Amino acid sequence: MAQPKDWVVIASDVNERDGIGVEIYRDNELVIEIFRDDTKRTRTVSIFKENISLDLLEECIGIYKKEIPWNFID
Repeated sequence: MAQPKDWVVIASDVNERDGIGVEIYRDNELVIEIFRDDTKRTRTVSIFKENISLDLLEECIGIYKKEIPWNFID
């Protein structure tokens, strides 16, 4: 079965950073990563395309808020 063109990956990281986030793909390309770093107690957005619409950014933030618990883990 072919992978869909748009999907979301929920991923944790414990190497250089320690936390969890979402990677959002559109048209088979990674567009945005939103990550909660529990060590630094920060939330960051990495954008991998030169231009994205505000609508897409707001959609991605909504996905992050739905899928990732807001509180940091000690």
